Amino acid sequence: MTQPTDIRRVPNGDRPLLLDLYSCAGGAGMGYDRAGFEVEGVDIRPRPNYPFTFRQGNALTVLAELIASREIRRYAMVHASPPCQKRCALTVGTNRSRGWGGKHVDLVAPTRELLDASGLPYVIEQPDGKADVRKDITLCGEMFGLGVLRHRNFELGGWSTAKPKHVPHRGYVRGWRHGEYRDGPYVAAYGKGGGKATVAEMQQAMGIDWTDLREELTEAIPPAFSEWLGRAFLARTMSGAVAA
Repeated sequence: MTQPTDIRRVPNGDRPLLLDLYSCAGGAGMGYDRAGFEVEGVDIRPRPNYPFTFRQGNALTVLAELIASREIRRYAMVHASPPCQKRCALTVGTNRSRGWGGKHVDLVAPTRELLDASGLPYVIEQPDGKADVRKDITLCGEMFGLGVLRHRNFELGGWSTAKPKHVPHRGYVRGWRHGEYRDGPYVAAYGKGGGKATVAEMQQAMGIDWTDLREELTEAIPPAFSEWLGRAFLARTMSGAVAA
């Protein structure tokens, strides 16, 4: 499915343009699209399943080039989901116990530095864990009636919005944990074995139907999360509340 060119869809010009860094297969991008943005993604790996305009490249290099050339001014907002393996709660304990983790690089700080230099409002997304990111907004699948919990923290740069209340969970995440199997209304959309979700279950639970690659699904955020953020941002923009 790989395209012969990086560009897969040309922006139509009548919606604000959003830069989706570390885009993976487009979970975040789809939510922003539904909120009313035109989306352009950047990822270091080829992503033939990405449903919007796509550029393959190093996210930090591309962002620096856009700032230097002033092309960054074409965008209204930037979303960034830097790799999280080094400090993710799901991996940090295992990495430490087994001597892993040395090859994982924390890209949050250099990403934030460039985003601040861009002068644009932005969102940095990270899973629960030890990542050095402000938890301005925390979203959970139960807030949107999804079949995953998938807690995610979002740092907002250059804008703000009210923090939603976390809602009680309806039960356990299905699967084996510490030698005990528990059933529940949510599936584990990460890893393999131990009662983890199938590809079809992950697609349904997160609302993602344009990719069937397990690796892309396990890295994705549900589009409902970024749609909520995108709508909140546009509402603040229309009210004149976004910082200059």
